[in-house]
Amino acid sequence: MTVRVVALDDYQGLVGQYSLTGRPDGAQWVAVREHLAGDRLVGALRGADVIVAMRERTRFDRELFARLPDLKLLISTGMRNAAIDLQAAAGHGVTVSGTSAPPSANTAELTWALILALARHLPEETAAMREGGWQHTVGTDLLGATLGLAGLGRIGRQMARIAQAFEMEVIAWSQNLDPAVAAAAGVRAVSKADLFGAADVVSVHLMLSDRTRGLIAEPELRGMKPTAYLVNTSRGPIIDSAALLRALNEGWIAGAGLDVYDTEPLPTGDPLRHAPRTVLTPHLGYVTARIMSHWFEDAVEDIAAWQRGEPIRLLTPG
Repeated sequence: MTVRVVALDDYQGLVGQYSLTGRPDGAQWVAVREHLAGDRLVGALRGADVIVAMRERTRFDRELFARLPDLKLLISTGMRNAAIDLQAAAGHGVTVSGTSAPPSANTAELTWALILALARHLPEETAAMREGGWQHTVGTDLLGATLGLAGLGRIGRQMARIAQAFEMEVIAWSQNLDPAVAAAAGVRAVSKADLFGAADVVSVHLMLSDRTRGLIAEPELRGMKPTAYLVNTSRGPIIDSAALLRALNEGWIAGAGLDVYDTEPLPTGDPLRHAPRTVLTPHLGYVTARIMSHWFEDAVEDIAAWQRGEPIRLLTPG
């Protein structure tokens, strides 16, 4: 039996690179290589038996499910996706499965790339070199500096270990952080005000929720040192983007490294694209060959299991 599979937001063309057509038996894959919404999205998904959703790029709500009567299986990359209304999916008879992920430090690695690019002014110096120039900035030492972690979960702890290799002091805050847990990771738990006031680099590693949306706003940004950097590889809405723009344009902070945004892809006219003293990447934190190939292999397994009537990695009740 032929199964039409549509993979959303396949920006890199991985469906073709991984030769997924025909896997599992009868699967016909269609890759959507740009972000779609509204009627264009519905048109691209029309007739799909299976959809593979890339992270939380596309919101699957009750209205969208109602416009996709052929959809039977929705696969989320990862085992958690706040953009999928699981109750609506179940109500429309759509099974939702996830994908696992091998151990990785991909987001932490990208976060350090942003920190280092900011501290050593790599975008400016690279651009100057290409124009025939030579050095004109002065970098910031990390040795002896203070890393402030907003959030000390799995990624936060990875960040702390790397910071300690740089011989940085590491402090952390979150709403429910246990000082003993922080101490066990070699991190000093502090208040929210102390985190933003003392850190030379503040790095955000919190989940987006009603409690964390807009958590970093004008008071926190004004409380930072004018020489400090802010880095966010978690979720865009955790930071008040209007306040961040003012902070960058008015020099409240030294700069920002961002991999996540309120709207993704970031609109071409968004003022953040032209904000000073920034390093901007297009939500690359999870995008590594090992992770992406693993997710697509799991998606193939999910489809085969669903075809057998034995769906796996369920996010909705089976």
